[in-house]
Amino acid sequence: MKKFTIMTMIFVLVFLSILMFYEPNINSIESTSRYNMYAPQILYWGTQGQDVKNVQWQLVKWKYLIGKVDGVYGAETYRAVRRFQAKNGLSVDGVVGPRTAAALGITLRGTTAPASAQGINRRGDEYLLARAIHGEARGEPYIGKVAVGAVVLNRTRSPKFPNTVAGVIYQPLAFTAVADGQINLTPGKDSIKAARDALNGWDPTYGCLYYWNPATATSRWIWSRKVTLKIGKHWFGL
Repeated sequence: MKKFTIMTMIFVLVFLSILMFYEPNINSIESTSRYNMYAPQILYWGTQGQDVKNVQWQLVKWKYLIGKVDGVYGAETYRAVRRFQAKNGLSVDGVVGPRTAAALGITLRGTTAPASAQGINRRGDEYLLARAIHGEARGEPYIGKVAVGAVVLNRTRSPKFPNTVAGVIYQPLAFTAVADGQINLTPGKDSIKAARDALNGWDPTYGCLYYWNPATATSRWIWSRKVTLKIGKHWFGL
């Protein structure tokens, strides 16, 4: 009996130790969940599925889109969304977030922001920007991460680009991380902090609108940009 009691106590102590060991991981998961709630579902060039079909049906019904409803967010859908946004006083970025979806009369699956809210709020901008930084510059020094975030924000203030963070990031063919899916990776702490620093006004590029890695760049046009500084493996220019 005494031996059984001792074994039971040992089992309980081991069990409690396991719970204590995993507690930080649980907190980390909860922290990630809290961050994800600020990243509403958005549709952009290249996405597919029922949500895209729902958007297309509405655009066809209101004659913004002439074509088939196929559930593929391609060039025609992108242009139709921009026309709809311009006509309805929305940010013209070609991205369907909660606000554009609400104006279309649909609800996106996974959307957590209220329909009356902006498509991407400050916290959502921070997380989306962090994802872009992580996808584009996770191997770069910290200042290089901030610089990539600053370029995105500089573009939102330029008439050459969409005027929202989501619009800039998801602009067709603008960023490799969107094209190859790395935008969907969970950003690390440095990327989140870099996004926050960029949003708070730190711009190591002093207004640059472009960056590229000269070792991997395939666009001939990008070489026509004036190089103003180099950070890590990236060149930055205007």
